[in-house]
Amino acid sequence: MTIAGKTAIVTGSNSGIGLGVAQELARAGANVVLNSFTDNDEDHALAESIAQEHGVTARYIRADMSKPDACRALVEQAGACDILVNNAGIQHVAPIDEFPAEKWDAIIAINLSSAFHTTAAALPMMREAGWGRVVNISSAHGLTASPFKSAYIAAKHGVVGLTKTTALETAEEPITANAICPGYVLTPLVEAQIPDTMKEYGMDRDQVVRDVMLKRQPSKEFATVEQIGGTAVYLCSDAAAQVTGTTISVDGGWTAL
Repeated sequence: MTIAGKTAIVTGSNSGIGLGVAQELARAGANVVLNSFTDNDEDHALAESIAQEHGVTARYIRADMSKPDACRALVEQAGACDILVNNAGIQHVAPIDEFPAEKWDAIIAINLSSAFHTTAAALPMMREAGWGRVVNISSAHGLTASPFKSAYIAAKHGVVGLTKTTALETAEEPITANAICPGYVLTPLVEAQIPDTMKEYGMDRDQVVRDVMLKRQPSKEFATVEQIGGTAVYLCSDAAAQVTGTTISVDGGWTAL
């Protein structure tokens, strides 16, 4: 069995890792549903571009992943969900005693709770179809920690725990659940941070990338969105049918330290 013709929902997928995962799933023949909280012409144009490039069906559905009902409605509106990729996420950096409560609530809602709500809505569809894959995008910070990122790290650790529970509850079914744990990935958002970081540290681009941004990534190279997408495709393949309840690190050795 291949994933050609399967329907994949990828949350937070109008840019960055989510878009990269959607592109690679479409390249492998899956029909894809893109998502974010916006509803611009550019969002729908992305879906049209993917459809034309890969000869699949692609749609964009707006849904605010901070709202439980919207998370579940996204899956229902898609009409089918063979592959669910929970990728939506936000970040805020501050010491715990200065961390705004509303930022904590938003990060937990979008980075963790949304995955619970979409999974709860998708599992009945997967069971009815007799096949399913849940791929949660966690982080190296789902396995380790850094200061000043309490909400993000709590959420990403929670995603790993949710993944394990989902896998155990579906262990005797043709459904798997796994988490991908990227280190630093070269996304447009990260790329945009490089010039300001160069000014802040008085370094050139290569120095900033190697000694600041990738300080904890032993390979000293960014992962790419294509690599994260390729890992998701593997987890959806027959070769990964007995891979469930685990994490796959794509972090250049970060969590080996």
